[in-house]
Amino acid sequence: MHVERTFTVSLPIEATFAYLSDFENTEEWDPGTVSTKRTGGDGGVGTTYKNTSEFMGRKTDLTYETITYDKPTSFQCRGRNKTATATDSMTFTPAAEGTQIHYRADFEFKGLVKLIAPLVVKPKLDSLADETVDQIKKVLDHP
Repeated sequence: MHVERTFTVSLPIEATFAYLSDFENTEEWDPGTVSTKRTGGDGGVGTTYKNTSEFMGRKTDLTYETITYDKPTSFQCRGRNKTATATDSMTFTPAAEGTQIHYRADFEFKGLVKLIAPLVVKPKLDSLADETVDQIKKVLDHP
């Protein structure tokens, strides 16, 4: 299951990449994030983060790892816990107005959630993706 959005922000590509590839900044741009702390690495491939998110009224902890870091055009981070794997992928393209961002979030659920996710979780993920785009634009268009 996935959600994806393409949108443009006013910041140049280098600044956009620098901000969004520092996954600790999810506290500012991801409405579902409660906290994110770097636990290892230098920000590039292999960097790890402890993330606490809230979704559908429940808090969950994930351990994220940067799996793609191609400055300034793409960034990918994968989070895992015992019930889910979430992969956030972003690609950045220079645009006349700033930077075009293609954001995709892939989710793989385990257990009972896997069975109900298409009916119950997917609509909530679509709504959260829209909120995420709005928040990224708010933060990056008015730094």
